[in-house]
This record gives sequence, C-alpha cells and structure tokens, in this order.
Amino acid sequence: MIINLRGVRGSIPVPGKDTIKYGGNTTCIEITTDEGDKIIIDGGSGIRQLGNELMKQLPVNCSIFITHTHWDHIQGLPFFIPLFVPGNNIDIYGSFDPVYMKDLKTILAQQMEYCYFPVRESELNANITYNNLKEGEAIQVGSATVTPLLINHPVLNFGYKVESNGKRFFFTGDYEPPLNIYLPEDEGYIEYQRLIDQQKQILTNFIQDVDVVVADCQYTREEYLTKKGWGHGTHDSCIEMARAANIGTLYFTHHDPTRTDQELDRIYQEVMSREDLPSTEFYIAKEGTIIEL
Repeated sequence: MIINLRGVRGSIPVPGKDTIKYGGNTTCIEITTDEGDKIIIDGGSGIRQLGNELMKQLPVNCSIFITHTHWDHIQGLPFFIPLFVPGNNIDIYGSFDPVYMKDLKTILAQQMEYCYFPVRESELNANITYNNLKEGEAIQVGSATVTPLLINHPVLNFGYKVESNGKRFFFTGDYEPPLNIYLPEDEGYIEYQRLIDQQKQILTNFIQDVDVVVADCQYTREEYLTKKGWGHGTHDSCIEMARAANIGTLYFTHHDPTRTDQELDRIYQEVMSREDLPSTEFYIAKEGTIIEL
C-alpha cells in the first residue's frame, strides 16, 4: 500500500512563499494498493493535480471517499479532470446529511450549479456512482476494505480505515475529541462524561495497532483555549489518540491556513521535546509525502 499526501492544509488553499515546504493545498489523500487499486480520500484542492496525473493512463478507475462536505474537503472535485472524460469509472462515497436532508450527490452537485461553476454535474461524462454510506458499512475496493467510523465534528464526519494485505491506515478527517458541556458540579456531568468516554473507547478500539494514522491537528494547546467546539484537534489530542491505540506512526495534518512553514517547524520541535511522548513516530504531514506500507 502506498499513501501519497496530496493536500494537508485546513480551511482554504494558501499558496505562497510561506507554505512552499509543507504545501498549501487542502485535504486529499491518494492510496494505491499493491494490486493497483486506487482510493482517494477527500476532494480538497490537492485532488486537482492528482487528476491531471491520472489522466496520463486511461481509463481512470478509482473510488473517492469523502469524510464530510465542508468546502476544504470537496472544493477540488469540480477541477478533477477524470470526472469529465467518457470511459472513466469513478465511485464516490460519503454520508447523507441528516440535518439538511440531502444525499451526497445533491450536495456535490450544488457546488457545480451555474452560479458557482460553469459546468453542471449533469454534464460530467465519466461513469459516476454516488453512494451514501452508513457507519461501519465496509466497502470492498479491489483488495482493500474501507470502513467508515462516525467521529466528532460540527457536521457528520467519517474517519476511514483502509486495510489491505495485512496493512492498516486510518484518516480522521476533521476531528475534535468530544468535550463535556457540563461543569463537574452540574447534575448531568457524570452521565455526559460516561458517553464521551464510550465514544473515545469506540475510536480507540477501531484504530488499535493501526500502522499509520493521519490526524487533524489544526491548533496548538494554547490556540485551542479559544477554539473549543470548532471541530479540530490539537497535538495533545493526537498524541493521546496515538498512546491509547498504540499507533505505529502518526502524521499531524489539517494545518491552520495562517501557519507558515517556519511556524510548523517550531511547533514540531517543541512537541517533540516533550518527555511524555509514547513510542509512536510523529511527523508533520507534508504535501507530496509518500508512505509505503
């Protein structure tokens, strides 16, 4: 299994001299199994260049799994050229939105209406299927099994575990560990904490001993004090996830758009200098990083 990080930035693309080292494209991960099956997680702006490269060998056959439909995870799809070409076969998976009662196709098609984009979804010429996933519903893509797990974010968000030939990879999408909305002295505190502990244990069990995790780490512990409830993790939350689940390697991703390369280096050095780290190997996710399992 080869994993290529095509976009590691959160919120909005930020090209420029301050993001050359780690990249400015928003979320996209390309996974290629040993058998050549192509799996793509999220369609942030990083998917555009991936599409250009895939067009060198037709037809394109791939499966795209969307963690959630916030812009930074789907905004590159209208520029994914394989969608426009007859003979390509593309299966798109994601969640039904129970709040707005919209299926995946409707949500993705709306960002291609004429008021936003010059080509409508109905004019795409590839063979495209849209599939609304349920939590825990395993999908077989060639030799790989992809399983979604619902984890905490302001909109329904799936983390995806990809397993193939004994290797296992997990991507959180956007994830903030759930917080107790009650104070310790409140009547509902203990019961709510019990539910939170259950949710964390479900995630821990789901990713136990996974080889590689790419996890949302948009904020530092200092920034998080004013960002609670925004739906994103910290280095501390990622480290605790790795410790609890005995993760082999974890990449910090979804870098805040205001973060420069120099700031990412400085923060990484500070985190790595801590004395209480688990045995997990930690890295900063970098656009173009290739991970071989």
